[in-house]
Amino acid sequence: MNKEKIIEELNRHKKQPYLDYRLKEETENFTNKLFYTLFDVNTPVAENLDILEAKFSTLVNLACWDLERPCTKVWDNYVSCLPEILEKLNLDAEAILSCDPASLSIQEIYMAYPGFYAIAIYRLAHELYTQGFPLVPRLMTEYAHRQTGVDINPGAEIGKSFFIDHATGVVIGETAIIHDNVKIYQGVTLGALYVAKSLQKTKRHPTIMSNVTIYANATILGGETVVGENSVIGGNAWLTASVPANSTVFHTPEIKIKTVANV
Repeated sequence: MNKEKIIEELNRHKKQPYLDYRLKEETENFTNKLFYTLFDVNTPVAENLDILEAKFSTLVNLACWDLERPCTKVWDNYVSCLPEILEKLNLDAEAILSCDPASLSIQEIYMAYPGFYAIAIYRLAHELYTQGFPLVPRLMTEYAHRQTGVDINPGAEIGKSFFIDHATGVVIGETAIIHDNVKIYQGVTLGALYVAKSLQKTKRHPTIMSNVTIYANATILGGETVVGENSVIGGNAWLTASVPANSTVFHTPEIKIKTVANV
């Protein structure tokens, strides 16, 4: 196959489907600007809201393929929700500070904790998700996933004062529901018991009630699985059924130590 034929074939297949990666890049720029607007003391809010509106207009042009352009109305609704989102994020930061003995200051939480960053981008993306804005919310949370190792689908519902410690390897599925004052550790999965396209419109991921702690590498699966309030799920536990309130669930491994003398 000569060079011209190769180019022809690449161009033909490249358009199936049509992809414009500017949307990905512009979403990441928008996400960074949004995060700084909420938290950085040197970033002027009034000025940046105008910049963000212009960036959002670019996202609308790239992401909304409906000729009637219903997405143009989303910005006003979205920006009015930012104060409430920021209030929730401040509660998240305070929860981390009060729960983690390794945290030295609230500034450290905002600037150095990957769990907080992942939660922040999730909350900012979730509001766009609830308004039906296409693709951008998922690109936002995937951007945070790439930086932190935390994969939170923007469709998940997460209550107040949420704490993710260490963060790496956490997975929270689209239909998961997490109530207030929940703490989870690295490697936790809130996933689906079955994976099939026909289940797209059903609740596939678990519900975690308030004041629950889930330790490292625990896996909780299924849309009907509910972890009752005030429960503790131990590390490496595997759950596919509901747990009553005030329960402790733990996995007991068999550990053997063999010592060879005089080696």
